[in-house]
Amino acid sequence: MEKHVKKMLVWGVAVALAFSAAGCNKSSSEGSASKGGAKTFTLKMSTQLNETSPIVEGFKVWAKNVEAKTNGGLVIQVYPSAQLGNDEDVIEQAIQGVNVAVLTDGGRMGNYVKEIGIIGMPYIADTYDELAGITQTKIFASWEEQLASENGIRVLAFNWYDGPRHFLTNTPVTSPEDLKGQRIRTPGAPVWAKSVEAMGATPIAMGWNDSYNAIQSKSIDGAEAQHTASYGARLYEVVKYINKTAHFQLANGIIVGEKWFAKLPAEYQEILVSECRAAAAENARLVEQVADDYENQMIDKGMVVVMPDREAFKATAEAAYTALEFTALRDQIYAELGK
Repeated sequence: MEKHVKKMLVWGVAVALAFSAAGCNKSSSEGSASKGGAKTFTLKMSTQLNETSPIVEGFKVWAKNVEAKTNGGLVIQVYPSAQLGNDEDVIEQAIQGVNVAVLTDGGRMGNYVKEIGIIGMPYIADTYDELAGITQTKIFASWEEQLASENGIRVLAFNWYDGPRHFLTNTPVTSPEDLKGQRIRTPGAPVWAKSVEAMGATPIAMGWNDSYNAIQSKSIDGAEAQHTASYGARLYEVVKYINKTAHFQLANGIIVGEKWFAKLPAEYQEILVSECRAAAAENARLVEQVADDYENQMIDKGMVVVMPDREAFKATAEAAYTALEFTALRDQIYAELGK
């Protein structure tokens, strides 16, 4: 009898723990009851960027504003340095309904809706304000709707900015001819690869964190990147020249899964989106300032700035628009903008 009682006690404790764990898992993804009885929600914001990135600072401002405006009903937790995994995996988790958000780009979203990839094309815009204007067009809104209705991806904002991207090499680049034969690291999406190829280089897809060692070992000849990434990766130790082509104006978007987004109260949905876009616009000015500071610091560490013939690069980049069938689409966007 005593043994039977002990077994029953052990079984009861195990069941209680199991129910407790299940409750915790549910609350982390769908929301939990607060002290006042209202449901609270948690969103985990994932990014490959490290803690020192100015964009990560922007995420923290966004999180603070959302928590304040929802009276703690919606809490955003920021996870830098790929703590939640690589972007592709997190995107898939979001689509499945997990309470995660991820910083992404037009190249990756172009895998779902091809046309949105144009936001990452060379010289589609020359400034942040021009870039942000594209994301506010009706045609861009139609792509966001397509992502939601056909792919389960909700765009919160696509006006996060990380500055212009330049070629970083050990020989000066003043024209596209100077890039011929040079193996340049770039992200693997077709928009990026075709564009870099059109401008004269041989695109090499690899993880950003592998770029330093690859340049040092001469596996590649250089990279193309924005200052916030170049400085953070200490590329000034392995490359000599910053060739300021400004070929990409790096627009980023924050996405969540439509399944998770639909569970939020309408008021929270509106706050989440509006505060995301407001924080992005504010953060863009910080990025512009920090990029200038990083450039000066890289110069102090021995790098040399080269001002290439940008019109020549713009001319060669047209081949990428032709290859990806984006020329007519660009004209359509410019027409809506009155350009």
